[in-house]
Amino acid sequence: MANTMERVSLKSQKSRTISRNKLLVISGTGWMFDAMDVGILSFVIAAIAVEWNLAPAAIGWVGSINSLGMMFGAIGFGLLADRIGRKQVFMLTLVLFSVASGLSALTTTLAAFLILRFFVGAGLGGELPVASTLVSESVEAKERGRVVVLLESFWAAGWLIAALIAYFVIPTFGWRAALIITALPAFYAIYLRRNLPDSPRFVQAGEPKQSVGEKMTTLWAKPFRRRTLMLWIVWFTVVFSYYGMFLWLPSVMVLKGFAMIKTFGYVLLMTLAQLPGYFSAAWLIERTGRKFVLATYLIGTALSAFAFGNADSLAMLLLFGALLSFFNLGAWGALYAYSPEQYPTSIRGTGTGMAAGIGRIGGIFGPLLVGSMLTAGYGFGLIFGIFCGAILIGVLAVIFLGTETKQMELE
Repeated sequence: MANTMERVSLKSQKSRTISRNKLLVISGTGWMFDAMDVGILSFVIAAIAVEWNLAPAAIGWVGSINSLGMMFGAIGFGLLADRIGRKQVFMLTLVLFSVASGLSALTTTLAAFLILRFFVGAGLGGELPVASTLVSESVEAKERGRVVVLLESFWAAGWLIAALIAYFVIPTFGWRAALIITALPAFYAIYLRRNLPDSPRFVQAGEPKQSVGEKMTTLWAKPFRRRTLMLWIVWFTVVFSYYGMFLWLPSVMVLKGFAMIKTFGYVLLMTLAQLPGYFSAAWLIERTGRKFVLATYLIGTALSAFAFGNADSLAMLLLFGALLSFFNLGAWGALYAYSPEQYPTSIRGTGTGMAAGIGRIGGIFGPLLVGSMLTAGYGFGLIFGIFCGAILIGVLAVIFLGTETKQMELE
């Protein structure tokens, strides 16, 4: 009898592992496509700036309009995910950003390009918090943080693919061909429709009982007020600095005097450092807790950003660029694991989406800040020093307002 029960238990555990891994791969692939599109944009910005003779201020708008779309997408699709389910919204956002990205390859004016990039951003902004919510609600508490960080590691794979496309495709076939490639993920939604299960917690919760207004009010009710404030601060500072720094990385290298094709290769090397950043954060997050990993990796990001902005040689740029990638993307993994754990199932999509949406406001101002300050004649040292300070504000919010959620059962 004992042996039979043991075999049943092992079989059940194996089934859960397969299901978890399948969910991770399916959701992670969608996440990878998101990263590929964001990564491609940073290289496309450098290319269209040359082709369309854009000033730094105009270049900043390309990144900012993307974040504006992400803000509306994160909030709107987060609310919708609490209404119709995580799976349906995941597929919808994937199709939206893929089709809009492909159409943006056909544009001949900056205005048309910006309009389509808004819709690309809406799809991206909605998909990311919904995917992390779906995975969080589908994995056991003891491994939830690690699995969500591993989900985020697919972002590095997407950036690597984007860097490879930029290195091999853009110089030969142009930036339009690169954007057409980013339209291919739309076909992945067909596969998702058949193979991706919805969140078991959402299905068990049944028909949503709260209106949109009630959900928004609940986020600032006494049990969640401190958590919401903490998330909004952290998301704003992290997204503000990330999009200000990373969308400008290729352009920074070009403005520092490196040829565009060499710059793409250098950024590819820096991007490789994202993978150990994710994996180390995934290893630590169930051992030391969410707050420790998030705060530590954000501090590493801040110091690396300051050093990168003041670097004056290729060796130093590559070293601190790699450290910036390592710490910043590890922090992103911890943030995506931490955010859904702050709320119960009924408002989890709304709360996570709202935090991400507030963060995207920072993503609007980050690229614009770089463009306007460069136009005004300020150096990269001061610009990246501002990003360093912003990140440290996020660290303080985590330390003083955050609560530890390691292995906590979701409500």
